[in-house]
This record gives sequence, structure tokens and C-alpha cells, in this order.
Amino acid sequence: MTSTPAPGPTPEPPPASATLLPLRARGREEAHRAATPLELFFDLCFVVAVAQAGAELVHAVAEGHAGEGVLNYAMVFFALFWAWVNFSWFASAYDNDDVLYRVVTLVQIAGVLVFAAGVSKGFEDHDFLLIWLGYAIMRVALTIQWLRVARSATGAERGTALRYAAGVLVCQIGWSGLLFLPEGGRAWLFLGMAIAEMCVPVFAERAYTTAWHPHHISERYGLFTIIVLGETIAAATVAVKSGIDAHDALGELLPIAVGGLLMVFAAWWIYFVVPIHGRLSGNRQAFLWGYGHYFILGAAAAIGAGIEVAVEEAVGKAHISTFAASAAVTVPMALYLLTVWLLHSRYYKVGLAQQLVLPVSALATLASTFAGGWAVLIAGIVAAATVATGVTLTSRMTRRAAAR
Repeated sequence: MTSTPAPGPTPEPPPASATLLPLRARGREEAHRAATPLELFFDLCFVVAVAQAGAELVHAVAEGHAGEGVLNYAMVFFALFWAWVNFSWFASAYDNDDVLYRVVTLVQIAGVLVFAAGVSKGFEDHDFLLIWLGYAIMRVALTIQWLRVARSATGAERGTALRYAAGVLVCQIGWSGLLFLPEGGRAWLFLGMAIAEMCVPVFAERAYTTAWHPHHISERYGLFTIIVLGETIAAATVAVKSGIDAHDALGELLPIAVGGLLMVFAAWWIYFVVPIHGRLSGNRQAFLWGYGHYFILGAAAAIGAGIEVAVEEAVGKAHISTFAASAAVTVPMALYLLTVWLLHSRYYKVGLAQQLVLPVSALATLASTFAGGWAVLIAGIVAAATVATGVTLTSRMTRRAAAR
């Protein structure tokens, strides 16, 4: 009698990355949605370009060309920020992690690195060819993703995907003007194209709202904020180390190092003290919050650049005054505090005292600019006091609520 072999274990289905799947909308109520390793890798590669922009901003400000440097930084950072935004919101709605999705995302990362390679030429020689090429690689790859969505979708969703694809391509053609316009017209082209870029999602989603995930989006922005703050600490640390090694100026640099560290620590604390995903209930709130992060992230990266400028001024390498070097730190820190309050914190503050903490701190940070060589340390103390005040007020309100 022949025995029947015992059935073996049921084979597991192949992972999505080993197959080709339709790009279909994910559920907005999907549980336990978190950032993927590919998204984290994407962010780290973006920070390479952010670091390049910050380094060029340091050079421009330290050489006394602050106006030109800030303008170039604003333009370059917007291009980076917007490419990151486009990828992140698309991934939140449609990431299926199949092999083609991964490959196209890696192409976008390659575009980021080409973009980063062109940042120096863009700042110093006003040659935007590599920047435009890197941006084009990223945008063409994004268009391919939207066309994949259109292929799998029907009705209003398909129309949204096609409008996104068309909008991205038309805007990329518009950016080509940077290669041909005289320098005097580039800033105006940038302004017009930035507005056009931000109108694309509003235009594309007029009849159908993509299924981005509120918790996932808030986590993605939070993680990118952490990475940018980390790059700020890294850049400032290298600057302080170089100043000590080359000039033996520990006494001059210690207040800058301590103040800068306090500011970055406070920037992290203030951003993450409240959960924001609960407010992202629709496109109106989410788009305003997401667009506004241009100022939060740009200011966070500029804080590190400002600390580097302050270090160079302290050791005699910068051709600017102490006041200007201090402003390179205090102005972006004040902007960071104000924009975090406007977009993030004010919705969770109760009472006038709590609402005034961050705006008053921003004003005090700006006032510390007049403190000469101690400006960065005083701004750091203001930042630490801001955190302490916020914690104290919250604790008091919690105790009062519990006593009732």
C-alpha cells in the first residue's frame, strides 16, 4: 500500500518587489502605515543636495554676497523641496513596492545626485545646466509613475493622474528658461514657475483626491526634518572642528558651538512636541501645511549654514561683520520658530500665554543678533528657555485639568 506523503508548508507568495503590479490607490485608513526603507534612502540622498546648497550659502554670505546667496539658496532649495514633496505624496497614495516602482525611484535618486553635482556651478557661475538636467531626470521619472497610475485607473482618478503627468511635464519645460534667460530675468521666472508648480496639485485633484495617508505624510515630513537637522549638526561640527584645528580658537568657538547645539535641540523638540496628523483631514489643510514646510525645512538647513558663517567670522576667515554673521544664525532660527508656530503648534496651544511662546521667542532670537560675539549663545539660551517655558505651561494646565 502506497502512503500519501504529508503535505508540505504552503509556499508564501512572492514579495511585491519580485513582481510587476498595477499602481492602484492605497487606503487612507490603512493601519500601521510607516515610511519604507526606500523612502528613507531617498531622503538621505536628498540631503546630499541640501548640504551642497548649504555649503554654497555659507561661501556667499561669508564673502559678503548675502543677498545673492540667499536668492540662489531659495531657488535651489525650492527645486529640491518640491521634488521631494512630489515623490512623498505620490508614494503615500500609490507606493506598491514592485520592481518597476523601485527602479523608477532609483532613477529619481540619480536625478537628485546630478542636481547636487550642479549646485556649485549654479551658485558661482550661474550655470544651471546640471541642475536643470537633474531636475528633468526626477520629473520625467515622476511622470512615468503617474502614467502607470493612469493605465490602471478609471474615471476621475485616471483624469487626475493624466493631469498630474501633463502638469509636471509642462512645468519642466518652463524651467528650461533658466538655461536661456539673462540673469536679470531668472528670479522672475523662478517665481512664476514656483507658483505654477504649486498649482499643479490643485488643478490635478479638482475632481478626485488622491488617497495620501495622513499619518504616513506627517511621519515623512517629520523624518525629513530630523535628517535636515542632523545635517545641520554635522556641518556645524565640522566647521567648529576646522576652526579649532586651524586657528586654536576654542575660546571664541565654544559659545557658538554651545548656542548652535541648543538651537538645534530646541528646533527638534518644538517640532515634535505635538502630533500633527490629526489636522491633515483634507487637501486644503494638508496642502497649506505641506507647502509651508518649504520655510521650515529651508530655515532648518540655513541654521547650520549660519553657524558655519559665525565660526568663519570668529576665526577671521569671513569678510563680514560680527552682526552680519550673527544674523546668519538668528534670522533662520526666528523664521523656523514662526513657521512651526503658524503651521504646526498653534492648533494645539490653549490660552494666550501658550500661543505667545514661539512668536515672542522669535523676536527675542532676532534681538540677540545685537549681542556681538555672544549672539549665538544667547540665541541658544532663548531657544532652551522656549522649550522650558512650553513644558512648564503645559504641565500647569495638565495639573489644573486633573484637579477639576
